Amino acid sequence: MAYANIFPAFFFAFLIIPTSLAAGNADRSYVEDACSVTRYRDLCIHSLASFSSIAKKSPSRWARAGVSVTLGETKNVAGYLVTLKKQKNGMKGKSGAALSDCIECFGNAIDELHKSLGVLRKLSRTTFVTQMGNLNTWLSAALTDGNTCLDGFEEDQRGKQIKSLQSRVLRATRFTSNALALANKLAATGLESFPDP
Repeated sequence: MAYANIFPAFFFAFLIIPTSLAAGNADRSYVEDACSVTRYRDLCIHSLASFSSIAKKSPSRWARAGVSVTLGETKNVAGYLVTLKKQKNGMKGKSGAALSDCIECFGNAIDELHKSLGVLRKLSRTTFVTQMGNLNTWLSAALTDGNTCLDGFEEDQRGKQIKSLQSRVLRATRFTSNALALANKLAATGLESFPDP
């Protein structure tokens, strides 16, 4: 009698597991396909995997996800830079000046990423080409801001603080590069991406 009760549940479990695995594989294929256009593919897949079930094959949703995670990463780095600036035993001289420039660059990048997200939230058939032009401009500017920050520390590569700063800034620029690639994919897809609720 006990076996009769166990068997249906056991059999049912075998029916459920392959279905969930198939769903997981489908989600994985969505993010892998979206990230195939990016330069830093592994970073793209890792940072955007959670959007797979929502974004699926939608270029606009992937672009929006890419800009969203980039904005979050950029804000984190900006906060780190400000904290570094406030430290009593912080950077002095050229490094201190470069840090101040970095903080300004990241402030600009945050503004540009907010503008980019604003465009992606209000995509329109009638102004799509103009919107894509603006999106490319702002994301390219945000990428330049990150590179400009790194340039300030090109001559001074000594110390754990500077290496940590460079590593964090470089990671943020890679996020931005990926977001720009996803935006370019959306622009190339054009009106085929509509309607996109």
